[in-house]
Amino acid sequence: MLFLLLPLLAVLPGGGNADGLKEPVSFHVIRISSFNNNSWKRNLVSGYLGHLQTHTSDRNCSTIIFLWPWSRGNFSNEEWKELEMLLHICCVRFLEGMRRYSRELQFEYPFEIQVTGGCELHSGKFSGSFLRLAYQGSDFMSFQNNSWLPSPVAGNMAKRLCKVINRNQHQNDIIHSLLSDTCPRFILGLLDAGKAHLQRQVKPEAWLSRGLSPGPGRLQLVCHVSGFYPKPVWVMWMRGEQEQQGTQRGDILPNADGTWYLRATQEVAAGEAADLSCRVKHSSLEGQDIIPYWD
Repeated sequence: MLFLLLPLLAVLPGGGNADGLKEPVSFHVIRISSFNNNSWKRNLVSGYLGHLQTHTSDRNCSTIIFLWPWSRGNFSNEEWKELEMLLHICCVRFLEGMRRYSRELQFEYPFEIQVTGGCELHSGKFSGSFLRLAYQGSDFMSFQNNSWLPSPVAGNMAKRLCKVINRNQHQNDIIHSLLSDTCPRFILGLLDAGKAHLQRQVKPEAWLSRGLSPGPGRLQLVCHVSGFYPKPVWVMWMRGEQEQQGTQRGDILPNADGTWYLRATQEVAAGEAADLSCRVKHSSLEGQDIIPYWD
């Protein structure tokens, strides 16, 4: 059952340090495996530092792809080659395990397995970890207190699988070490290697446009904010100094260059748009808010 460890074994080495780490920061790996039949499969492995994707792999899980120059952390090329070999071996074992256990677990083709695992630091110290497996998007089992536990909604299939896996306590000890020791040290190495990139401040741009009409005699005003980093941002439609409670903010979405984009909308009667503005606050602006006005 070693195939369950793939997401962590693939990209969680250790080592490194970082100074001045005060806010919580996490690293997690997601593996999505799709099985159309007994011979067709597709794998996607992605690693994230917080919301920023830092690693992926090729479709055969034989090569780790570094998405940033600092994604290697403090590790040598030789160490990463060893990890790539381990990644490929674990991929093969994962696929073999799925073929072996899918019938016993009554997994019906096509099906998808998602595994996510990682850890979090707070003030530079380990504050928690997680490792979860989902089947068809629903919780199946998770790793807690050095053993696997079935999800309450997964039924007898998950119970049987956990019982089998937990017979190998040595393997569970390895998982616990990866989550509580290796993962935190890897975060510190990434933060150290990527300090210049991660601590940069990029100012946003903001502009206004008219959205789709919400109805007769009404307007949808759209405030676009783009190109900012880091991610936290405050955007609000205003009338003078009064915040407009009808402001609707969308999700903060990534741009291709690693910066972020957000849009905030406000619905008003056609004759009430005058004097409205959109105020943008961001750490890069150093208190000098951006305030475009609706004409």
